[in-house]
Amino acid sequence: MVCEALGSGEQTIIVRKGGIAEGRQGFSFQHQQFFLFPTWFHEQPEKVRSAGINLHASAGDEIEIRYFAELELTRVVDSLAVAEALEPLHILKPEVVRERFAYDDAPGVHVALVRVYRLAEAWKFPNEKRFGGCRSWVTLPDHPADLKLEAVLSGEEHERKRLEFLRIVGDEAANALNTPLR
Repeated sequence: MVCEALGSGEQTIIVRKGGIAEGRQGFSFQHQQFFLFPTWFHEQPEKVRSAGINLHASAGDEIEIRYFAELELTRVVDSLAVAEALEPLHILKPEVVRERFAYDDAPGVHVALVRVYRLAEAWKFPNEKRFGGCRSWVTLPDHPADLKLEAVLSGEEHERKRLEFLRIVGDEAANALNTPLR
């Protein structure tokens, strides 16, 4: 559901706490660019605020990748008030954000502003056991060299969402735009 919300432009940030497979180092945004991998591992319709998303869930023996993302800004949000204020930029219900925020010994969530692109033609490949489970990153097969991408949001609309994100998370986030990711 989150992949489709990002792919429709309804959502422009990713809110993550991390998966069990992250180990001791915990979650981090490890890549500047990545494909959005559709999964239903923790996705339940009752956890999101949007009922109008057209779902393209991969089922059975085949994975279908429809979107590509570029990471623009990351932030560890350690204020519940700020995490809740990000609501206009994602589809998670408030109680889900609070639950993720409070999970484990370190309150907070990792948030990334992303620019999402739609693949002109979905990239399909066989499903494998290694793609399953509670993990944030999976290694995919080599993608076709001729993938064509189209921005989901216009440049103007994306800039409006970026400025809204910066307004919510505070001025110090603006400095992070010019620094490498952790």
